[in-house]
Amino acid sequence: MIRNISIGIDIGSTTTRVVVGEFLKGEKNPKIIGIGESETKGVRHGYIINVSETVISLKNAIVMAEKNSGMKIKRAFISIGGVTLRGDMANGVSIISKADGEVTTLDINKALQDCEDNLNLNNKKVIKTFPISFKLDGKEILGRPEGMRGTKLEVKALFLNCSNSHFEDLMEVVILAGIEPVDVIAGGEAGSRIAISPKQKMVGSALVNIGSETVTLSVFEDSAIVSFHTFSIGGADITNDIALGMKVSLENAEHLKLGNFTEEFSKKKLDEIIEARLFDIFELIENHLKKIKRNELLPAGVVFVGGSANIPSLEEFSKEALRLPSKIGSTDIFGNIKTKLRDPSWFTVLGLIVPDDGNDSYPDGSFKNFFKNLKGILKSNIKQLMP
Repeated sequence: MIRNISIGIDIGSTTTRVVVGEFLKGEKNPKIIGIGESETKGVRHGYIINVSETVISLKNAIVMAEKNSGMKIKRAFISIGGVTLRGDMANGVSIISKADGEVTTLDINKALQDCEDNLNLNNKKVIKTFPISFKLDGKEILGRPEGMRGTKLEVKALFLNCSNSHFEDLMEVVILAGIEPVDVIAGGEAGSRIAISPKQKMVGSALVNIGSETVTLSVFEDSAIVSFHTFSIGGADITNDIALGMKVSLENAEHLKLGNFTEEFSKKKLDEIIEARLFDIFELIENHLKKIKRNELLPAGVVFVGGSANIPSLEEFSKEALRLPSKIGSTDIFGNIKTKLRDPSWFTVLGLIVPDDGNDSYPDGSFKNFFKNLKGILKSNIKQLMP
């Protein structure tokens, strides 16, 4: 019997995670049959600085997941994050090609290509393209324009992109670890599949992933990502501040940050240290929301995921700083089962194996060609190293 298996890999700045899910007949969500995690080495602020060290980290997590699941892992969905990952908006135009004026996918792709050309994304790799709005002969249209008739199609789109070297290094690590990438998905998009409902995405919401060394902000409206940005700050900065301010080890500082108290200390001082760094994070988020004219205008509020989403005072401080409904991400895909995967630090890798909820997007068509080219480059490099 053929089993419907889906595997996700998330290489974070401090932890590499692998999840193996199986879709059983009649079930919408996967049953988790294996997980693996290991300490990440060779990664800084989400991008790879030492390929060989990161390959070892990934292999360690894969071995654990293979033992858990009893399966050999060969192909997987890969998350991408890091400081070079961002969303850029642009407008594009195409003239309808068919004589009868019917809009086709070809016309949409031409308009999206015009958008990308207008952005001039030199040395950048487009991960995914999200159309935000369409106009046909100057009139805004709802939904997809295929099948409608007109002369000129205009489109406004968001391009999720990162530096070429960032993307290539990630692919090199994955391939050297013996994995064939099925697709590469931005961590913010993957996490939203778990933590934000279709209704929340429709009315307006934001997902904030507080990782170890980065914070990513994904803003949703009308069921699409309308803004995406990565900040070079994270939970490790809070931990470091606590270690310095409270004169404790980094391990104890991490426990204090997450509310795990094992000794006497000044709670007032601890709260002041945490809130000072959270203020820096929320100031960056608020300034970005102002820039895109969404501050205090997201009815479904802010949802937090990532390892530092478990800070006890986070929700309360967010409501005060951003003046928006705020909550820690949760999921119902496990039913009543108690599992460590309910922790929001696992939501990115879980989101990789959960089906997309129907957002209109256009993955970069050159991904498979790029993958073939990269495999060729790696083979060539390996041959050169052989005696």
